[in-house]
Amino acid sequence: MSGPAETKALRQLVFEHVRASGRAARADVVRALGISAGSVTTLTSDLIAQGHLREVTDAPRDRLEIGRGRPPVALEVVGESQAVIGIKLSDERHTAVLADFAGTIRAHAAVPAETGRKSMTAMLGEIARLIERLLKEANLTLADIAAAGIGMPGMIDHHAGTVPWSPVLTRRNLALAEAFEERFGVPAYLDNDANMLTLAELWFGAGRSTADFLVVTIEGGVGMGAVIGGKLWRGTRGMGLELGHTKIQIDGALCRCGKRGCLEAYVADYALAREARTALGMSTRDPVDVHRLLADLFAEAKAGNAAARSIFDRAGRILSLGLSNIVQIFDPELLILSGERMQYDYLYADAVLAGMHEQVLDSGRSPADVQIHAWGDLVWARGATALALDKVTDRALGAAAAA
Repeated sequence: MSGPAETKALRQLVFEHVRASGRAARADVVRALGISAGSVTTLTSDLIAQGHLREVTDAPRDRLEIGRGRPPVALEVVGESQAVIGIKLSDERHTAVLADFAGTIRAHAAVPAETGRKSMTAMLGEIARLIERLLKEANLTLADIAAAGIGMPGMIDHHAGTVPWSPVLTRRNLALAEAFEERFGVPAYLDNDANMLTLAELWFGAGRSTADFLVVTIEGGVGMGAVIGGKLWRGTRGMGLELGHTKIQIDGALCRCGKRGCLEAYVADYALAREARTALGMSTRDPVDVHRLLADLFAEAKAGNAAARSIFDRAGRILSLGLSNIVQIFDPELLILSGERMQYDYLYADAVLAGMHEQVLDSGRSPADVQIHAWGDLVWARGATALALDKVTDRALGAAAAA
C-alpha cells in the first residue's frame, strides 16, 4: 500500500468481501483478495473501530470440535448501522424492499399502480403510499433511511437521475431523482429496471461467482443488463443495452415506444396479450387483467389449443433471433434469462435455445451457458437496494463513487 487513497480503496474491498460472504474469517479475506495477513488485520481493525464490521463467534464445523481450544472468530457487517430502500416501478404494481447495511431484507411491500401513464406528481404519490407501507412494516421512519435505489422501465440516465423516456410516465426528460429527494429528503439513485435485476444477480445471485455475464428480462417489456469485469456496464454514454428496442422487422408491429418492428413488440406482455385476445375469442375493447389473460393463454397452449401454442412458438422464434444477436456481439460465457415470463417454458424451450445457437457462428467452442431465473418483483427491488448500498458504502468508507 503506497498511499491513503489506495488504503481507502482496499479497505472498501475488504468490507465488500465480508458483506458478500455474509461472514468471513480474516484468513478467508487474505485468500480472496491476495493481500497480506498484516494488512487484513490493520484494515479490519479500522473497520471495526468505525462501526462497520464486528467480530462474531463462528459455529464449530463439527460438534466434536466443541470445547477444543478457542472458538473460531469471523467478521460480519454491522447491518443495523444503515438502512436503504429499493423500489421497482412498473405499469401494474410497484414493489419495495428495505435492507440493512449487510444487504439483508428487513421488510417488503407492494401497491397497485394506477392504470395508464401518469405525471411525475402522480407517480410520486404512488411511491409515497408504497414507502409509507414499507416503513410501517419495518417500524422505521424516513429519517432512518440512508438512500433509495429506484428501478423503472424505459431509457434512464443514471448519472443525471433523469428519465428521457419511460412507458409509465406521460412526459419526457423528467428529473425524477431530484423530485424524489425534494419530497422525501432521501438521496435517490435511478436506473433502468433491467440494470437493477442485473445488480441483484451480481450481488446476490449467479454473478457472485461470475465476473462477466448478460441478463435478458422479459415482462412488461424486454430488457437487458451486462456485467463486465465484475461491474455493471450501461453503455458508453449510460443508456445502452436496450435489447427490446432493437429492430427485427422493417415496418413491423407497433411498439409502445412509438417505433415499429421492435423485438419487444413481439415478445413482451402487451404483445402476447394482443394476440391472446384473438386466440381466446375476446373483444379487443374489453378491459382485461394481463396476468390472468396470459395465464389463460398458457393453459390453453398446454391443453393443446393450436392458436395459443402458435403465439408462444412465434414469440420464442423471435426471441431466439434477438438472443443470437447479443451472443454474437458479446460472446458471453453466461446468459441469464429472467423475469416473470420465464414461467412460460415455451420461451426457453429446447427449440428456442437451439435456434439461438444455430444462428450464431460456430467458433468450435462450447456454447454460452444459459440459465433460467423466473424471479418475482422482490428480486428486482432487491437489486435496487444494491445500487443504494453501493452509494452508501462509498460515502461511509470514503471511497470514490463507482459508476
